[in-house]
Formats: sequence, structure tokens, C-alpha cells
Amino acid sequence: MKVIQTDQAPAAIGPYSQAVLEESSGFLYCSGQIGLIPESGEFVVGGVEEQFRQVLKNVRAVLGAAGLEPGHVVKTTLFLADMADFAKVNALYAEFFQAPFPARSAVAASGLPKGALVELEVIAKAG
Repeated sequence: MKVIQTDQAPAAIGPYSQAVLEESSGFLYCSGQIGLIPESGEFVVGGVEEQFRQVLKNVRAVLGAAGLEPGHVVKTTLFLADMADFAKVNALYAEFFQAPFPARSAVAASGLPKGALVELEVIAKAG
């Protein structure tokens, strides 16, 4: 197991790694990303769309630190503080990921870390 860490994504706000690469299988398990700006640790200004754009930047940075891209993602879990935001987030999601799209679960969460509006967790596979 290899820990993946980059300063291009927010530092962990708890006892966990940004991502872990299982080298024998090539699977990368990424912790959930929220809309924090890496340099400041503060949320990007705006609503759910602005936060999700930052989430996607953070996800791209973690994937990149492992030598991967969004096309390597095989499964995502999307957490929304308000399911009414699903359509807004889904439109941005469809721009970030391309067909064939990863498998996905979407869950309404009554509380996300630091009061985030959206969080995305990904699993990617090298090769």
C-alpha cells in the first residue's frame, strides 16, 4: 500500500490519507473531497456549483499525484447536503467525466465535513 499525498489538494482534516494506492491491484482509493481551497483551507466563495468545481479540481490533483486522470475513475460516491442541488452538480459532473462514465452512487447527507454542500469520493484503476 502506498499513500498518495499532494499539496495541490486540501490537507486531510483528520486521521486519514488523501488517497491510498493498492499497488498489487492498481486500485486508488481516494478520500472524499470537499470544496476547500488547498492554499487557505477555506471554502471557495459561492454556492454548491462553485464548491463542486473546487471539489473536481481537488479530485484531479489527487488523481494526478498518483499518475492518473478522471478517465481512470471506475466508481464515485456523491454526497449532497441538499438533494435539490443534484441537477446543478450533475451538469458539472457530466463535463468532468466522459463516457464511459464511472459507476456512481448519490446520497443525501444531513451533515458534511466543515458544513460542505457537496463531497465526492472516487475509486480509480490504473491501466
